Amino acid sequence: MLYSTVYPSPAGRIVLGSDGERLTGLWFAGQKYFPAGPMTENAALPVFGQAAAWLDAYFGGAQPDGRDLPLAPAGSDFRRLVWDLLLDIPYGEVTTYGALAAKAAARLGRWTMSAQAVGGAVGHNPISIIIPCHRVIGADGSLTGYAAGIGVKSWLLQHEGAL
Repeated sequence: MLYSTVYPSPAGRIVLGSDGERLTGLWFAGQKYFPAGPMTENAALPVFGQAAAWLDAYFGGAQPDGRDLPLAPAGSDFRRLVWDLLLDIPYGEVTTYGALAAKAAARLGRWTMSAQAVGGAVGHNPISIIIPCHRVIGADGSLTGYAAGIGVKSWLLQHEGAL
């Protein structure tokens, strides 16, 4: 069973998802790739309290580490590898899809990796903000796609001082 609760953030309404013990999702209301299955509202789960405290710190200007939360994003081994690499991007900094692809290739013992494949994994990140996919930009410095919209991506990067 999946559970949910709502977190009202300064960047927009956020829906948190959990399997009961770990955080499985963080989506802006109405964003692309929002979970299709039913979720039962349960704001009392301890993991939601932990996530809310993390988000309070983040939106308050602190630099919390996503690895401090019990995260369980569902995805292929490749997607989980890319999402793990996203957790290494420091607060207030950005990287490119190409640079992320080079890191993924190195982890897999390969010479190269498609930036488009990495972009697909980044775009399907189910735990936005905490797994900071908003910190990935185009090679020319452009703010490329973000499931919650470029406006939200821009807001988050401005909040972190990365723009």
